[in-house]
Amino acid sequence: MRHVRSVHESEDGESDGSGIKVHKINQQPGKGKNLNRYAIHFQQETKEGIEAQKELARKQLVHIPENELEVERSLPFPAELDFPKRPPWDSSMSAADLETNEHEYFDGYLKNVQKKFPASELSYFEMNIETWRQLWRVLEMSDIVLFIVDIRFPIYLFPPSLYEFVIKTLKKDMILVLNKIDLAPAPLVLAWKHYFKNAYPELQVLTFTAYPGYNLRDPSDKEGGLQVRRRRGKMRMAAEGAEQLLNACENIVSGQVDLSSWHKKVAEELNTVYEDDNLIVGKTLETTEADTSYHDHKKFSDGILTIGCVGQPNVGKSSLMNAIMGKKVVSVSRTPGHTKYFQTIFLTPTVKLCDCPGLVFPSKVPKPLQVLMGSFPIAQLREPFSSIQFLAERLDLVKLLKLHHADNEDTWSAFDICDAWAKQRGFFTAKAARLDSYRSANHLLRMALDGKICLCLYPPNYTAEKEMWLSHSELDGIKKVQAKSTDEAGTYEEENYSTDDDESASRGQDSQSQDAGSESSGSEEISGSKNKFANLPEDECT
Repeated sequence: MRHVRSVHESEDGESDGSGIKVHKINQQPGKGKNLNRYAIHFQQETKEGIEAQKELARKQLVHIPENELEVERSLPFPAELDFPKRPPWDSSMSAADLETNEHEYFDGYLKNVQKKFPASELSYFEMNIETWRQLWRVLEMSDIVLFIVDIRFPIYLFPPSLYEFVIKTLKKDMILVLNKIDLAPAPLVLAWKHYFKNAYPELQVLTFTAYPGYNLRDPSDKEGGLQVRRRRGKMRMAAEGAEQLLNACENIVSGQVDLSSWHKKVAEELNTVYEDDNLIVGKTLETTEADTSYHDHKKFSDGILTIGCVGQPNVGKSSLMNAIMGKKVVSVSRTPGHTKYFQTIFLTPTVKLCDCPGLVFPSKVPKPLQVLMGSFPIAQLREPFSSIQFLAERLDLVKLLKLHHADNEDTWSAFDICDAWAKQRGFFTAKAARLDSYRSANHLLRMALDGKICLCLYPPNYTAEKEMWLSHSELDGIKKVQAKSTDEAGTYEEENYSTDDDESASRGQDSQSQDAGSESSGSEEISGSKNKFANLPEDECT
């Protein structure tokens, strides 16, 4: 028998100025005035809607064919769904007037969205004006906007309205970074790169991973399926990706900013054979209370290039910045909303990076997919089973995880998969010793977020054109950035490294520790051999 539990919270939620019931996420206990100023605000789901999703997750899984993993451009971001922008202002307005003006505009924006789109059609999206103010300020102060997406779901993470605003309204350059490309096969990465270049002609498209082969222990070339990767404790600069970014910026600034120090830094990294852990340290300028008032932008002010790093939660913005630096200079976490306010870091004396908090843009992305993308904190999900259903209909989780049906049946539902994984891992409730399906679902979702269970979506026509991408002339360039070859990685002494990064679980955590207590039963024999997934690290599931 399964046991299903959920996160306890008010069913009524709180109403903001627009009259929409809001669920405030990641709030911290205490009474400080600005303690929860930057908490994530999502629209509250109804109890009836949650129960309906649970019922659907009890139905038999329907296999989704490979060609239906292809996504059309207009699906997630319809043209009429814009994002909130800073309203017009003039110098005669007082600070109080500006505050009132922005709040009135934002409340009107939310009401307008609510009128145009039923709540059931909309994704989770940020409803906290303080977080949007972070984006406004970063866009205003940046010379180049660097937008980062996860290669597994890029079309669902890139809002065309932001591209139009940056290119046509702000008249600034924009670079798209397809990040985490170590999680996707090289032909698919290349196909997505060409898709964005063709769809957005003024967009420069780069590929990147903070975890190339030389930053991993025992890097694997396995594509798809269960990815268990262990990150080296102290990472090197991801020089191949950094070189791409440098070249793109050099083309944009056209000699107006001296980038020689950055060029030297990358060149040294590319030509260095590492025998120790001496890394370049960046200077971090971080404020406890970010100034989000209007910034009058002057291009390349004081001879400094300012690059604004923008993206939705869990696309790897902070990890990208750390990998460019070759050292941890920005804290990272898989929890959406971990970065509360924008931070500035000097890469070199003439290059400044500005890290914007992860921001969930309004869209029509299915909510179960948003959970898999990392846009919603897994630990605070009231109903995780629809996301398991979305995943299981596109990946054969039964075969991948070597699951055995709890009732010895041939048909599977999302609940059945959670039950089987709970039994296999030893997830039981403390008092009644029932299968803990909720904990099991959370664990599977964390594995998917980390890339251990890897689902990748396709650009249009990818299935039909796969052979072309497999033999494309640019494929070697993608593999160079991935750096999956084990030849170079094998030259490092493994005992010199230890994992100490908060995001080490993401394609990098050492998974050799045995789960304690009741979970020791998860190491049972399966199909005549030891279950190699039994020792996967257990995440906090509350």
